[in-house]
Amino acid sequence: MKYLISASLVVAAITSGFSATASAHASLETKTAPVGSHYKAVMRIGHGCEGSSTHTVRIQLPPEVLRAKPMPKAGWTLETVKEKLDKPFDYYGKTINEDVREIIWSAGNLPDDYYDEFVFSAKLAGQPGQTIHLKTFQECSQGDLQWIEIPAEGQDPHDLKAPAPALKLVDKHHDH
Repeated sequence: MKYLISASLVVAAITSGFSATASAHASLETKTAPVGSHYKAVMRIGHGCEGSSTHTVRIQLPPEVLRAKPMPKAGWTLETVKEKLDKPFDYYGKTINEDVREIIWSAGNLPDDYYDEFVFSAKLAGQPGQTIHLKTFQECSQGDLQWIEIPAEGQDPHDLKAPAPALKLVDKHHDH
């Protein structure tokens, strides 16, 4: 009997710690990555909109996120929105004039009681020390959540009600 109680306490501790993380805002699993690297972005959606299920997740990509390639999700419709670039760039000897600026997973069903991950890969440009923000929109059966607030210089993102998921760019030779 002692064993069962201990196991239950361990499971309760793990579950409560996990749900605290999962029930937070939209967030990136890996919050730092080297400039010039190929980055696997895992966007976590921890809850619905005040109890209602999420059916659409849209991620807007800043200019530093290049050649984004989303991972399909079973049961969801996937589309990308490409835009003409102000500044074309060279990608392995090819000039890129338009690129993915938004990824949309729609027609899905993520109940409020669960969390899920939305994944894409991309090459990262920008400067070491720079923080880029991936504005994330969550549409639900009732209402929506917009994770789009960007902290002012020196402001703690935790002070914001709906912070945009942030990725800090580091030097290629930096351990992350």
